[in-house]
Order: sequence, then structure tokens, then C-alpha cells
Amino acid sequence: MAITTKRAAIPERTLRTDRWWLPQLSTAAGLLVFIGYSTWRAFSGTHYYAAPYVSPFYSPCLATNCVPMRGGADWAVIGDWWRLSPALLVLIFPLGFRMTCYYYRKAYYRAFWASPPACAVGEQHAKYTGETRFPLILQNLHRYFFYLAIPVAVILTYDAVLGFRDASGAFGHAGLGTLVLLVNVALIWAYTLSCHSCRHIVGGRLRNFSKHPVRYRAWQLVGRLNTRHMQLAWASLASVGLADLYVYLVSSGAFSDPRFF
Repeated sequence: MAITTKRAAIPERTLRTDRWWLPQLSTAAGLLVFIGYSTWRAFSGTHYYAAPYVSPFYSPCLATNCVPMRGGADWAVIGDWWRLSPALLVLIFPLGFRMTCYYYRKAYYRAFWASPPACAVGEQHAKYTGETRFPLILQNLHRYFFYLAIPVAVILTYDAVLGFRDASGAFGHAGLGTLVLLVNVALIWAYTLSCHSCRHIVGGRLRNFSKHPVRYRAWQLVGRLNTRHMQLAWASLASVGLADLYVYLVSSGAFSDPRFF
């Protein structure tokens, strides 16, 4: 019996009969909605503080053109020469972290570039160079954006704690906005710590776990989070947008923040 090394000649792009394109369509729609909303909010430069809440899109507020905040993350280090929205100074860090994230790469590669469109579906690109050339080689900066994402999460945690104040600045109070900020920061921490780079930093380079029991337990915890990295990526993306929207609605006077105590 003769053995041939030639591949089967299948003219169809795919033999899949399911709606393989539906997840990619949903991903593209979700990302476009968030991109459109966040772009509008980032450039608006208004209604990002409603005492005691500050929008995660604008924290820390580094420019002198920030609105006055009572104890919030208002660390003006940029002089009067900055005339644009203060959000544009800080969003580059969480944006860079998410854009270079391993899951988000898969999501927008498939949804927008069809590279590849889906499993067992042929792509139409003439050649594939991977992430070895500009601009995709910049994806290798993900591990460095992880180090920048940690202080951003710490600052957002600080903002969430400040949410336990009333309008006068006294602690021991909470409102619906407090809960919104707490849920948001919890999801941001879960997404950040579930990152593949975090898992590698915690225990990926250890050769003997028995000699490093603390790091081994931390590696196990991060590993459990890592299995939910996709879900956490979407949940945290939605929560940060909803947190900003809540602050915007309260600040613009659309409704008053309900206080629990």
C-alpha cells in the first residue's frame, strides 16, 4: 500500500456545521461597545467625581486640571500645560495591560482579524509571522504592564475604602456606590492575579515546590484563578465600565446615591 505525504484536498474553508462565527461576533460587539463608551468618557473630562466616589477611569487624577477631591486619589504632578482630559494620563496603564493580555489577544485576533477565525476554520491570510514583527512584537510588554497594573489596583482599592465616607468626609457610612466600587475592585484584583504572567512570577520558575511551600500555595491559588481568566476578563471589563457609569450618573445629577447607613 503506497503512503502519500500530501494533505487532503478540501476546498471548503471548514467542514464545521455549527455557528462557529457567533462567539467571534459576540466578542467583537462587546469590545466595540466598551471601546466606544470608554473613549467617550476618557475624552469628556467631566462628571468623574461624586463625593465620596471617583471613577476608576480617572484615578489617580494626576493633572492640575482635576476637579477637587476630598481625600481621593488626587495626586496632581502634571502642571497646567496639560489641557486634555486627566483620564488620558492614567488609562494607558490598564489599557496596555488588557490589550497585551493573553486572553484578550485571542479574543480580538479572532474577532477582528480572523487570525484564526475559529478552531478548524481556515484563515485567508497569505502568511503568518506571529508576534515577531512590529507592531505585534509589542505584545511581549505584557509582563511589564502587569507590574504597572498592580499599583493601579492598589489605588482603586484605596478609592473603594474612601467610599465608606459620607459627603462631609466622615467614615462609617456606605451607599450603593460603595458596593459598586467594592465589587469592581474585587473583580479587578481577581483578573489581575489570574494573569498568566502573575502565575509565572509566583511559582513558574521554581524547580522544587517542597522548598518553597508559601510560594507553592500562592501558585496554586493563582492557578485556580487562572482557569477562570476569560470569565474574569469580561466581568472586570464590565464592572469598570459600570463603576464609571454609576459615578457619571450621580455626578451629573441623574439620581442621588442611595445611602445604606
